[in-house]
Amino acid sequence: MPKITINGQPCDFTPGQTVLQVASANGIEIPHYCFHEGLSIVASCRICLAEVWAPNPRNDNKLEPIPKLLPTCQITAQDGQAIYTDSPRALANKKAVMEYLLVNHPLDCPVCDQAGECTLQDYSFEHGRGVSRFEEQKIKQPKKDVGPNVLLYSDRCIMCTRCVRFTREVSGTNELIVDGRGNQEQIDVFPGKALDNPLASNVIDLCPVGALLDKDFLFQKRVWDLTSTPSIDGLTSSGDNLWIDHADGQIYRVRPRANLEVNNWWITDEVRYGWKHVHSEDRLTTPMRRQHGALVDTEWPRAVRDTVSGVQKALEGGKRLAMLVSPMLTCEEAFLLSDTARAFDEKAIFGVGPIPIRGEDQVFPPDAAKDHIQSPRAPKTMGEPRPFVLRAEKCPNSRGVKRVLDGLNSGGTGVSPVADFDAFVARLKRDDIGAVILTGNYPSAWATDALREALKREGLFVVLLDTLNSSLVEFSDIVMPSSTWAEKAGTFENADGRLQAFEPAIRPIDFTKPEGQIAIDLSVTLRTGSAENAAPLTALPWDSAPNNDYSGSPRNITAQPAMMNGDGEHGDGGTGVSPVESAREVGGAMPGDFPRPDVAVPVAHPAVPPRTMRQIYRAAQVRRDMAVTHDSLKLFTTHVYQPPASQTRSADMQVVEL
Repeated sequence: MPKITINGQPCDFTPGQTVLQVASANGIEIPHYCFHEGLSIVASCRICLAEVWAPNPRNDNKLEPIPKLLPTCQITAQDGQAIYTDSPRALANKKAVMEYLLVNHPLDCPVCDQAGECTLQDYSFEHGRGVSRFEEQKIKQPKKDVGPNVLLYSDRCIMCTRCVRFTREVSGTNELIVDGRGNQEQIDVFPGKALDNPLASNVIDLCPVGALLDKDFLFQKRVWDLTSTPSIDGLTSSGDNLWIDHADGQIYRVRPRANLEVNNWWITDEVRYGWKHVHSEDRLTTPMRRQHGALVDTEWPRAVRDTVSGVQKALEGGKRLAMLVSPMLTCEEAFLLSDTARAFDEKAIFGVGPIPIRGEDQVFPPDAAKDHIQSPRAPKTMGEPRPFVLRAEKCPNSRGVKRVLDGLNSGGTGVSPVADFDAFVARLKRDDIGAVILTGNYPSAWATDALREALKREGLFVVLLDTLNSSLVEFSDIVMPSSTWAEKAGTFENADGRLQAFEPAIRPIDFTKPEGQIAIDLSVTLRTGSAENAAPLTALPWDSAPNNDYSGSPRNITAQPAMMNGDGEHGDGGTGVSPVESAREVGGAMPGDFPRPDVAVPVAHPAVPPRTMRQIYRAAQVRRDMAVTHDSLKLFTTHVYQPPASQTRSADMQVVEL
C-alpha cells in the first residue's frame, strides 16, 4: 500500500486522496477553512499550506523539496512524499494567514453564537499572534437577513465560500454569490432571491466562523452547555443521521451527523426544525380516563388497570380486539404492542397507521439521476458521494412496522393479515370488534373523518396512545400520553431498508412514557392482575440525573437470559410469563440502553418469580427477543446499525489570560 510521511509519521493512503484527507484519517490536524469533503476544492484560505518533499525521478528518486508551499487540501498524495506542516516556513504561513483574517474581523466572541465551535478561535489560539499589530480602523460590513432561517453577519465572514459552493453544487439553487473585491468583498444573495430551498440551513453548519447563524437558535444557549446525542430522523423515511443538542431536558437544535451511506453531511430544513412538537403546548402529558362521560386526569396504575379491564370486558361474548400500529413507532414498540394485543386476543386484528406523503422524492443535486443512487451497502466511489434524497414519505418507520407485523404473522401464529389504514378503518365499523387500541405519535393532526366516524360506534372501547392533543381524545375511553422519538430508544428502517438504532436524547416529558413501556405495563398487569408490577416513572432508566447526561460508562449488570424449552424455543419455565416478558428481565448495560452509572437498576433475583419483577423497556433486549422468538426477525441482531457509543458534551472553554 502506498505511504507518505506527515511530520515524521508514516501514513497509508488510498490513491486519489488529498494530503489533508490522509492527515485527517491518521489523526493529524491540519488547519483549514475552505475545504469540505462534500464540496469542490478551491484552496483559497491558504492556511493549510505545507512544505512538501517529493522523490525526484531525475535524481535517483531522492527526496527534494518543492520550492513553494503547497495547499494540502488540493495536492493528491503520492507514494514516498514527505509533508511538513510544522516546519518554520509552514508555521510562519499559519501566523500570517491568521493575522490577515483577523485584520477586519470584529471581536464578537462574547456575543457570537459560534463561540465554542469556531475554528477561527481555535486556530487563532494555536497559530495566531498573542498581540494584534493592526492599528487602523476596521472595515464594518452590514448584517443581512438572507433567508427564512439564516442570518448573515458579513463582518465576521472570512470568504471561505463554502456556502456559495453548497448552493451551486449541492442544492443547485444558486442563491448566494460573492459580491465586490478586496476588502469590500462579501457574500450576498441575488436581488429578490432569498436563501430558501429545502437544504438551505446546511450553510449554517458549513460556516467555520460566526457569519451564517440560525435564527431559531440565536442567543438561546451556549454550545458548551449542550449535550449532543446521536439520533435518527424521526420525521421522514430518509433515516438521516442527526445530533440532538439538548440541556436540562430541553432540545435546542438538531444538526446533521455525517454518514456517507445515508445522508452524506446534510439534512433538510424540515428535519432540522421539525422537532418543535416535542415541546409543544399541545402535548398530552397526563393519563386520562372517562368517568361519568367526561375525561379526567388519573395516575398511570389506574389508567393501565382500567385499560386491561375495559379490553377484557369488551372481549367477553366473542368480541375481538383491533390495534392500529403507527409508522411513527419503533420496531421494538411494534413488536411489544403486537405481543400485548395477542395476549388479550389471540386473533387480534392489526393495521398500520396512515403514511403521510407530500409531493415526490427530490434528489440533490437536481441533475443527479435517481437510478444512479447507490445502495447503502455499495462501496463509495472516491470523490462521488451518493446524491442526497429528500423523501416524500413523512414517517420514519412504515417499513419497519410492516416488517415486524408481517414477521409475526408469517410463523403460522394465526394472526390476521396486517391491514393498511383504510382497510383497518373499514374493519372497525363491523360489530364484531369490541375494543380498539390506537397509536399515533405524529408531529401533527393525523385522524381522518372516516376514523372519527368509525369510533362513534356504540359500545366500542377506545384506548388512545398519542403525543399531541387532537380530536381523537374526545372519542377515547382511556388516553395514555406517549413519548416522542427524542425521548426513547429504538430502531427505524428507512426507505433504503437500512435498520438504524438510536438512543433517547432527553427524558420523557412530564408523565409521558414510550409506547414500548406502556405495552409492557399492560402485559404485566394482564398476567399478574396488578398494575403495581408495572414499571413506575421513577424506575425508568433515563429518569435521573441533571441534564440527562449519559456520557458515563454503563454499569456492568448481567441480564437474566430467556429460558429455553425442550423444543429449542422460548418457554415460560412454569411461571406463566410470556416468552417476550421472560426474556426481558431487568438487566444492565446493553447497546441501545444508555443506563446511567449512578442509577440504581433493580436486578432480577433467582428466588423471585419473573412475574413479580418490575419490567423496564430496553430496546436492545427487545431486539434480541425478536430475533430469538421469530426466525423472520433475526436480522434485528445482525443488520442493525448502532449509533456511536457515547454522547458528547462540549468541553468548557479554556481561560486564557490576556
